[in-house]
Amino acid sequence: MEKYRVGVIGVGALGQHHARVYASLPDVELVGVADTRPGRAEEIGTPLSTRAYADYRQLFGKVDAVSIATPTILHAEIGEQFLDRGVSVLVEKPMSHSLPDADRLIRAAEKKHCVLQVGHLERFNPAIQAVREIVKRPRFFEAHRMGLFSPRSLDIDVILDLMIHDLDIISLLVPSKPVHIDAVGIAILSGRIDIANARIQFADGCVANVTASRVSMEKIRKLRFFQAQEYISIDYTRQDVAVFRLDQALDGTAKIVGKTLTPQRREPLEAELRAFLDAARGRAPVACTGTEGKHTLELALQILSQAEMAQQQARMSLIES
Repeated sequence: MEKYRVGVIGVGALGQHHARVYASLPDVELVGVADTRPGRAEEIGTPLSTRAYADYRQLFGKVDAVSIATPTILHAEIGEQFLDRGVSVLVEKPMSHSLPDADRLIRAAEKKHCVLQVGHLERFNPAIQAVREIVKRPRFFEAHRMGLFSPRSLDIDVILDLMIHDLDIISLLVPSKPVHIDAVGIAILSGRIDIANARIQFADGCVANVTASRVSMEKIRKLRFFQAQEYISIDYTRQDVAVFRLDQALDGTAKIVGKTLTPQRREPLEAELRAFLDAARGRAPVACTGTEGKHTLELALQILSQAEMAQQQARMSLIES
């Protein structure tokens, strides 16, 4: 079978792993990697026995699909050029820095009947896939995503960098629209918001309390939620799910019983890229469409707006005092 030709644009902290996974797939040819930083494309491409390019446009006409893992502000510009050429695109989250740019990508994919998949990686975490089989009607979420400070992704704030992962999963599990948002955020080590908290109310009464930080002393990736007579705790890192349920003992008294779901561990990125390639080849539906990516981006931008407003009000209060 002829191998499917792919490329990776932007081989930084995340893009290098896209290249690694593609190079490991037997039915895929990693045609090349592109990065504007001097020597970076060679550093990643040479060990993978693939071509290195300083200009992504050198991949035009050579690939059937690409991953785009550049700074967010470049996603729409680069993605649109490949989609216009009939090339399927996996664009890392957030899909763009603005809703108009998200629309540019969606329109380009529709025009050329190409696959546009947004890289919301946690959808492919085995723990999340296990939860999707038992979720009913969640009433309250609590999410904590904490990370050590890193110089990567400082072109965006922590809401678009980290919190957006949990916003996507919560949106996936709640079949209702957000109707009210309260948010706060603080810039600590960068010029953008590094710690943020949001409280989201949905039309069906569900509430989500979401916290994200990229200046923590430990790495935490947890999501907890409650539904009728059940409390469910997800550990993204361990890829397991703890389920606690109200039950009745033989004597009629209430008791809490618990169990742990431990699906087979796997690398979410490999699952994500395989799903993308299956969709690009017409073998499966798109796992996270441009429309879904835009929905999550819109929620994240609403939270960002509220957090920036609260930050500005705090500054004004400090000046006035």
